[in-house]
Amino acid sequence: MLRVIAFLIGLFVMTQAAAAQPVQLYSAGSLKGAWLETIQAFEATTAIRVQPRFGPSGVLKDDIVAGAKADVFTSANMEHPQALAAARLSGPVVLFARNRLCAIARPGLDVAPATLLDRMLDPAVKLATSTLKADPAGDYAWTVFRKADTVRSGAFAQLDKKALQLVGGPNSPPPPADGRSAYGALVAQGAADLFLAYCTAAKVAQQENPTQRVIALPPELAVGADYGLTVLKGAPAEAYQFAIFILSPEGQGVLAKAGFDAPALPQPPQ
Repeated sequence: MLRVIAFLIGLFVMTQAAAAQPVQLYSAGSLKGAWLETIQAFEATTAIRVQPRFGPSGVLKDDIVAGAKADVFTSANMEHPQALAAARLSGPVVLFARNRLCAIARPGLDVAPATLLDRMLDPAVKLATSTLKADPAGDYAWTVFRKADTVRSGAFAQLDKKALQLVGGPNSPPPPADGRSAYGALVAQGAADLFLAYCTAAKVAQQENPTQRVIALPPELAVGADYGLTVLKGAPAEAYQFAIFILSPEGQGVLAKAGFDAPALPQPPQ
């Protein structure tokens, strides 16, 4: 009898210890601002802790494949979480947010949506992007380049050659220690005249550097970004609670406030 009681006590302690472990969130860096607010609201509501790790989605996906302990993965594309699901490392993939690409322009650069492609192709203009393959923002930039080739023959080859892949790669320099936008900092330092980035990130860069401008891509170059969420195999029930919270009206509202399109947010009546 004493052994049974000891076993039950031990099981209770183990269960409580497991529940005390924070949910491990691996997430695209472009979601950092939205997720910090979402985590705060979730923890206040449930008393469940969430430990986020932010970085380029492609790098995080590779880390998970290599055995990193993640419970929830939120990616800036659908491809990376779908790769985990296909490898049976996670459950289904859910579209939870959408973004778009914009251009951040240095102060004084003569550019508008109608002239954006001209400035991108100008040899005197330093054009920067995120890192191809490691960061979906880089992949989306190359989609812009392919669209540019349909507008102006030969544009892809020029843009592919000149683009400076300054952020989002495994060997990229660390972001500013003060938490400010790497995109805005690089433009401010003169490393780039134009930076193709998510519109949400461009908005943050402009808030931190008011003389920088956000340029919308013209319709013929416009590229959207679908964000995917998946829960990893073996994740605790608390991870599913957090995933559901992201898809709830409250979680979707935080994303909308940060500038994302929130597909699960209830639409107003027509």
